[in-house]
Amino acid sequence: MKESFWGYLIILIGVVSISFILFFQRVTNTDEHNYHLLKEVTEAAMFDAINIAEYRATGEIRIDREKFVENFVRRFAESASLSRNYVIKFYDVNETPPKVSIWVGSNEETNTYDYANGGSIMNFDIVNRLDAILETPY
Repeated sequence: MKESFWGYLIILIGVVSISFILFFQRVTNTDEHNYHLLKEVTEAAMFDAINIAEYRATGEIRIDREKFVENFVRRFAESASLSRNYVIKFYDVNETPPKVSIWVGSNEETNTYDYANGGSIMNFDIVNRLDAILETPY
């Protein structure tokens, strides 16, 4: 009888360990996906927002603020996961020199069950911040 309880304990510890590993893997994948999406979308939106008329007239590279925000939101919405809610904050958009500071947040939630208090939901906020400067070869 004593040996069977040890077997149950080992199986329970294994199930709990696997559930922790799967949860933290999901959180890590979400964070990595958000970061790479933020980086690629920011770069593409900055190139789309370059003011060509200003560059031809003065030779100075300048981005249009409204065009950048519009392109960023459109591109981010096309590639973001539909199962999550995102909060996007633009802290700083400089037109000359082209520089942006963006904050993107989402949250991951999971259900837990405590035998004494019943079920509860745990929320984890995943925040990515990016400061980008547009560099050109010339």
